[in-house]
Amino acid sequence: MKKNLLPLLALILPFGMVQAEQTLTYPTKNIEVVIPKNPGGGTDTSARTVIEFARDRMPKGTMFVPVNKPAGNGLTGLIEVAKAKPDGCKLVMTTVELAMFPHQGKSPVTYKDFTPLVTTIADPVAVVVNAKSPYNTLQEFIDAAKANPGKLKVGNSGMGAIYHLAAVNMEKTMDVKFNHIPYNEGTGPSIAALVGGHIDSVLTTPGSVKSQVDAGILKVLGVMDEKRFELFPDVPTFKEALGLDVNVKMRAWAVLATTAKVPDNVKQELVNTFTEVVKTPAYQEALKKQGIMPVVIAGDDAYNMMKEDDEMYKALIDETMKK
Repeated sequence: MKKNLLPLLALILPFGMVQAEQTLTYPTKNIEVVIPKNPGGGTDTSARTVIEFARDRMPKGTMFVPVNKPAGNGLTGLIEVAKAKPDGCKLVMTTVELAMFPHQGKSPVTYKDFTPLVTTIADPVAVVVNAKSPYNTLQEFIDAAKANPGKLKVGNSGMGAIYHLAAVNMEKTMDVKFNHIPYNEGTGPSIAALVGGHIDSVLTTPGSVKSQVDAGILKVLGVMDEKRFELFPDVPTFKEALGLDVNVKMRAWAVLATTAKVPDNVKQELVNTFTEVVKTPAYQEALKKQGIMPVVIAGDDAYNMMKEDDEMYKALIDETMKK
C-alpha cells in the first residue's frame, strides 16, 4: 500500500490541493508523528496521507516527520506519546485497539491519555462471504448459524482482536455460536482463506474486500453501523437486515492524537488545521483511492467516539472472559 501512496500523492497534490494559508503557529521544531503499525497498512497510509496534505500549514522550516513504531503491538509508540511533554510536538495514530487492550490487560494507557485531533478511518465491520456461498442475505447467514451451532467457520485477524470481538458481539446479540478461526498474520490471510473456500465468512472492513467484491469473488452481507457504507450503498446495516430494535455498531478507527493536557491553544490549532485538511476534496479522493472512506470526526467528537467504544469493549471483553 505504501508503495502506491507516494506516486498517488505526487499526482494529486499539484492539481488538487490549493496552497493553504499557514494555520499552525506554535511549533518551533519538527512535529514527530508516531505510527504504531508497520508500513503499508491502512493506518500507515491514512497517517501519511493526512500529514502530507497538512504539510503546507506548518511554519516555515518545520515539518511533520512520520516514524513507524510497531513494537509491542504498537504499545511502545502509544506509551511514548502518552508520556511525552504536552506541547503538541509529538502526535500518534491511535487505533481501535486502544479501546480494547486496557481491558485485556495489555496496555497501561487508555484514550484518556491522549488529546484526539482528527479521525482518519472509521470504517464499519462487515460480514463477508464467498460469492459461491449459499447465503445471499445476512438473515440467511444468521439462520444457518442458529441451525448449526458452532459449525460456521468465521475468520478473524486474531483472537481478542476487533474482528473476533465483532463475531462475539454477533453471538451475543443474535444468540448464535460460531467456530472462530484466527489468522494471526492479519486480515489478508483470512480473506485469502475465504476466497479459497476454507471458511464460511470473514469479518473485516468493506474496503478490505472491495477488489474481490468488484471482481465477483466475494459478497458483503451487512455492515455494523447505523447507516449504510458509501462504498457499498446496496448493503444493509444489521438493523435493517435483521429487523433489530437497535443498531449494532463496531468500527475500525484510527484517530490522530497528541498527548493529554496540551494547552488549549495548541489543541485548537491542531484540531482546526486537521479538520480543514480532512474536508479537502483532494484529500478525500486520495483516501478513496486507497479503499478508505473519509470521515469528519474531530476534536471532542473523536474523543466521544473513543470513549463510547472503550465502554462497549469493556463490557464485551468482561462478558467474554467470564465464559
